[in-house]
Amino acid sequence: MSAHLELADYRRRVAAMYDTLRNDRRAGPAALLGFRAAKDRLFAEHPSSPIPADARRDFRGLAYWRHDPALRITAPLEPDPEAPPLDLPRSSLGPPIPFVRIGWVDFTIDGRSCRLAVHWLTEYAGGIFIPFRDATSGTESYGGGRYLWDSAKGADLGVVGHELVLDFNYAYHPSCVYDPAWSCPLAPPENRLSVPIRAGERLVPSE
Repeated sequence: MSAHLELADYRRRVAAMYDTLRNDRRAGPAALLGFRAAKDRLFAEHPSSPIPADARRDFRGLAYWRHDPALRITAPLEPDPEAPPLDLPRSSLGPPIPFVRIGWVDFTIDGRSCRLAVHWLTEYAGGIFIPFRDATSGTESYGGGRYLWDSAKGADLGVVGHELVLDFNYAYHPSCVYDPAWSCPLAPPENRLSVPIRAGERLVPSE
């Protein structure tokens, strides 16, 4: 199979994982464990995995924090129709990636007010994109941030009524964390949270 067809299949499988997740009626920890097991298998076995081919044989799964029910949040989208287009920086060389800020989500974590910009990919078919950095970025998680939503690739947590689901238990690292061959958009300064988000994917703790 060609590399292009393999990548298309990989993205199709990612989208299917999120579709299964949105329809999973099990309790939060059980649904999360099922999702993580499926993702670890995909990373270990698929030819388009972000894990380099020579490292897949010894791959035993990604590093995660424990499930935290307090970090599943829903928040309405506050539109920002006057926001100008912006270019998000990449993790490696190359032109910035064009997005537009379509709005904001406001929520509270540990009694502290938080706010994230919600972006829309302006190229091709578009898609909601919510990257973020937090107080763990650069130490316990990747310094360039993690992602909550990337619906252009099917990483879509869904909505409840008119509110976006922001479940930090599913926060994940961009592919460039595992292989610098990937070039990924990074979280902008406006999406830096001052609180630590110890949920979702983390870096492997140092010995």
